[in-house]
Amino acid sequence: MKSMMLSLCAFIFVLAPISPAQAKNTPCSGKMGGVSHCSKEGKFVCKNGKISQSKKICR
Repeated sequence: MKSMMLSLCAFIFVLAPISPAQAKNTPCSGKMGGVSHCSKEGKFVCKNGKISQSKKICR
């Protein structure tokens, strides 16, 4: 019983969400769905169709 409980705790620990400090901030992150493609102006176009406000240049 102890080994099963220990395994369950280890499993939960591995699947625990990443803290906001460790999260990577990338263009089109979160609800934007990720980067779809680059526009002609070098802006990131997100999968939801919106242009990212990122100051990075898309190549």
